[in-house]
Amino acid sequence: MSDTGGVREVKSAARTVELLELLAARGDRPARLQELADELGVPRSSMYALLQTLISRGWVRTDVTGSLYGIGIHALLTGTSYLDSDPRVRAVRPYLDEASEALGETIHMGRLDGRDVAYLATRESHEYLRTISRVGRRLPAHAGALGKALLAERPDGELPEGPYEALTPNSHTSRESLAADLARIRSRGWSVDREEGVTGIVGFGFALRYDAPAQDAISCSVPVARLTPAHEERIIAVMREIRIKAEATVPSGSGSVHWR
Repeated sequence: MSDTGGVREVKSAARTVELLELLAARGDRPARLQELADELGVPRSSMYALLQTLISRGWVRTDVTGSLYGIGIHALLTGTSYLDSDPRVRAVRPYLDEASEALGETIHMGRLDGRDVAYLATRESHEYLRTISRVGRRLPAHAGALGKALLAERPDGELPEGPYEALTPNSHTSRESLAADLARIRSRGWSVDREEGVTGIVGFGFALRYDAPAQDAISCSVPVARLTPAHEERIIAVMREIRIKAEATVPSGSGSVHWR
C-alpha cells in the first residue's frame, strides 16, 4: 500500500489507478470486460461503468465491437507532460545527445520506481534500430545497468527478498548474487549489465547523484558483437564525463519543486 500520510485511501480512485496500470501493463494485448473484473476483483457491472467513464474522457479506448479495452491516448498526453515538466529530464537531455554523438551507441536516462526503472529519455544508436521506443517503459531494477547503478546507491537491507525474475539466463535471481554485484559497483563507481536484461546487449550505468540517494541514472547500451575492450574503455570514460557534467548542471532543489 502506498504512503497516504494517514489519510484513508479513496477506493474509487485506487480502483481507477489499478485499472489504468493493468491496461498499461498489457501493452498491445487488449482485455475483455470479464478479464478486468476478475483481475481486480470487482463486480462486472462496476467495472463496465468505470470503463465507460474512462472511455468518455479518453483514458481508455475500446474497439468497434465495444468488447475489447486498452489504454487511451490521455495516458500518453499525461506522460508527455510529466517528461516536459521535469527539470532534471530537461537538463540531462543535452548530455544524452552529447554521449550519443561521441559514442554512436544507445543512451538512456531512467528513474527508480519501486522495484523497477522507468525509462525517461533515450537516444538510439543509428547502428541498432529498435521498432519500439523504451521511453515510458519499465525494466526490473535488478536486471539492467540503470537499475543496478541506482540500487548500489542504497543499503543492501532495502533489497527485496528473492527469487527475482530471470529476463535472460544471465539475470540475477537471488538476493545474495545481486548484493555481491552491487558491492562491486560501489567499488568501481558504475554498473555493468552483461546480457542480464536483453540477450546480446551490454549496458554501462551511472547514477546521477544530484539527489541522495540517487533517483536517476544514465546508461550506454551496446551490442556484444561491437564491444571490444578499447570501445568499453571509451564508453566508461565518456559516460563518467557526461555524469559529471549532468550533476553540475541539474538543479538540486534551489527554486524548483522537490517531488517525493
